[in-house]
Amino acid sequence: MVQKGKGGLSNGELLMSFESGQFSIELQDIASAIRALAQNFQGDSIALVSLLRHLEELHREIREGLFQASLPDNRQALYKLLKDIETEGGWPYIERMKLQALLANLPTETVDETSNATQESKDTPPPKVNASTTANEESESEVNSQ
Repeated sequence: MVQKGKGGLSNGELLMSFESGQFSIELQDIASAIRALAQNFQGDSIALVSLLRHLEELHREIREGLFQASLPDNRQALYKLLKDIETEGGWPYIERMKLQALLANLPTETVDETSNATQESKDTPPPKVNASTTANEESESEVNSQ
């Protein structure tokens, strides 16, 4: 029995489509649609982070579902996959922003205040404990335990 994939095509037909460049064309169309959507929401950080979340979820869904189910079951196929990953740009990765990048657009005063507050909390030593208080607390603890 021939397995059918996208659009009712057999796996062999899908492979020919992939090799002929049709797959690349479809990926370019999808990328263009996503770029256009992002452009429509330029300046709206809430909408854009939502778009990024959806892309991350799609990445996870494909990786944990379809990709894992299609992993090779023999050495030759595994070698071919690893060779492709190595030569075609490595493992797909979705990078997350660092906090400093989020702060880059804030006015300098605000960033300085945030940095100073963070630095002050690091520089502030823990509160000193009065030695006599500690001794009294230990004595009370001993009395209560007896």
